[in-house]
Amino acid sequence: MARQLRLELRGPSSAGREDFIVSPTNADAVRALDAWPSWYGGCLVLIGPSGSGKSHLARTWAMRVGAEIFTAGKGCDFTAPGALQGRPILVEDAHFGAPDEALFHLINMAGDPGGGLLMTAQAAPRTWPANLPDLRSRLNALPVAELPPPDDAVLEGLLRNFFRERSITPSDDLIPYLLKRIERSALSAREIVERLDEAAYADQKPVTRALARHFFENEGETFDIGE
Repeated sequence: MARQLRLELRGPSSAGREDFIVSPTNADAVRALDAWPSWYGGCLVLIGPSGSGKSHLARTWAMRVGAEIFTAGKGCDFTAPGALQGRPILVEDAHFGAPDEALFHLINMAGDPGGGLLMTAQAAPRTWPANLPDLRSRLNALPVAELPPPDDAVLEGLLRNFFRERSITPSDDLIPYLLKRIERSALSAREIVERLDEAAYADQKPVTRALARHFFENEGETFDIGE
């Protein structure tokens, strides 16, 4: 019998602020972010490893306040920094570096009425590249909030969100099983849900602990989740 066509029934993507799971490990960073516009000097740097939720939080902040968004690194273009005066700004991946003069001016303007500068990075500002001495001193003085890798509470919430997006109700014993076996990041949580959904469809089986165990036993040597 021919396999039926698969219907992609997806729920809303877990990308809103209400979908960010707050736990004791990340609560301080969330409070620091929510303190805007009272950040010291109008600036805040949100740091943490890949998959810790930096971009999720930063993008929801940017949407809420109407911030201009840039990504640091090769080809980064802040246009004319003066044109951004009095506006909130988000710079993602700031650890990759940005033009010294432009970043120096953005930091100086952050405290202006209506302004604000949020930067995300995997490392503290003191480690970022900077050839301009005045920029180096400002980077070293920036307030920092750190997001650690997801703890069990956050990782469980992420898994449940991603299963819900795919209209999947996991078995009661599946989540605890996965918590012991996947890397602690949102990237890993999303990927394992996608892969289990694909495996369940291929075998025409529900998403259960037994399916996950079979999946890991057969693909564990080559299955690479996260970054």
